[in-house]
Amino acid sequence: MPIINIQIAQGRTEEQIKELIQNLTNTASETLGAPKQNVRVIVTEVPKTHWGIGGTAMSDIPGR
Repeated sequence: MPIINIQIAQGRTEEQIKELIQNLTNTASETLGAPKQNVRVIVTEVPKTHWGIGGTAMSDIPGR
């Protein structure tokens, strides 16, 4: 049973996350030959204040 655990910065819509889950499931199923019903996807949204890039919180980077 494939388990995909992905972390993304907060700010995506519910629809985008659902589409991500569907696309990851399809890719894993096709690539690994695993039935879709056996693929698990866990999406963790991280607040931008808790995500650092080059020593700076993402929330402090313009355009992020």
